[in-house]
Amino acid sequence: MAAVRWAERGAPFSARWHSENNTPAPARVVVVDDGTTARAAYRMARGGTGLLWRGDFHNARQLLRAMDRLHERSRAGRTRGSTTSGAPRDAAGDGTAALFHGHRAERAERARLLGSLLVLLEPDHTLALRRAPDVRDAADHAYGAAADGVDDGTDDAPDGENGGTCVALTELVGVLSAFQWHQQGVEIGALRARIHPAYGVFSPVRGEYVDLVADAPFRGGDAPAVAFDLGTGTGVLAAVLARRGTGLVVATDINPRAVTCARANLDRLGLAERVRVAEADLWPDGRADLIVCNPPWLPARPTSALELGIYDAGSDLLHRFLDGLTEHLAPAGEGWLVLSDLAEHLGLRTRDELLSRIADAGLRVAGRHDTTPQHPRASDAADALHEARRREVTSLWRLIQDS
Repeated sequence: MAAVRWAERGAPFSARWHSENNTPAPARVVVVDDGTTARAAYRMARGGTGLLWRGDFHNARQLLRAMDRLHERSRAGRTRGSTTSGAPRDAAGDGTAALFHGHRAERAERARLLGSLLVLLEPDHTLALRRAPDVRDAADHAYGAAADGVDDGTDDAPDGENGGTCVALTELVGVLSAFQWHQQGVEIGALRARIHPAYGVFSPVRGEYVDLVADAPFRGGDAPAVAFDLGTGTGVLAAVLARRGTGLVVATDINPRAVTCARANLDRLGLAERVRVAEADLWPDGRADLIVCNPPWLPARPTSALELGIYDAGSDLLHRFLDGLTEHLAPAGEGWLVLSDLAEHLGLRTRDELLSRIADAGLRVAGRHDTTPQHPRASDAADALHEARRREVTSLWRLIQDS
């Protein structure tokens, strides 16, 4: 098991290391507190040093903000001194793909730097800092009950380790925010109910794709006897299909957290008897009259479990859905592919590539329903990818076997 080690009050200490995005444990950790300046912290973070916070919780949040400002000023200075004349071109020929990859790289570097500020969770998930909130319930929700901690079941804990767990403060802030979303839920107009996302499961805050599935007419007019919802996440689309009268919905997800989350949501909605949730890598057994898939929209490598809902390296999931559709559709069945065209505006995929892939899978497009995003980033001119986002269209592609 990975561990972090540091010296404090002249004695050696160690703790388990946990990172949701699989960031390696820092090789060097020093103790910092309210007397540590932002510049000193930023300098150490840039050098790869982990900073174990021992001061006031709210001061730690302020330190993060100050480090972020320093990083932004440093980034702005580098940008002014750079040139994009040698940037790689994308499919559209305008360098947008290079902008996207550069934006992601910058976000990753920012996350690495800010993730250097660490906190220690006690064995019961208490955060023993001045003015710290009670994080125990949120940490239990994200990492498992405190009695189990975030251990992997091994007994080879580091020498002198007391069962505590070291995490990045930025991760813990995300855990607290996710727990609030979990408790409050997300209002889904099509269900007239709330869906409660779990930590590490993509939240259905962008309602346009849900509305597409809620409004698209069924082939032949009648609700399908059997439908598949592939990559169900919170179970929101499975719930919509069940509410629309589908006899049985089989919902799958490869993420165990998503499976647990979907089951809880469907039980809360009174739909557990009509939706079967299974942990599977995309396809369940059998055939269905309707197969719905809302794959990650951007062909790029995810860096955490949560990003699996956004990024699909090499469009692998999209391609496996298309390639397997005819094998799993019942006679006269239909596949619904819910997909944004943001990747096209970013130069990561062309429309011709998508249509060719559909045709190569023995499918043809029977129709398409479009909608435009309403989320704030679509109209945020300060967003680095604003030009692509403002042109984004989300579509439900109706796919049938090509006769």
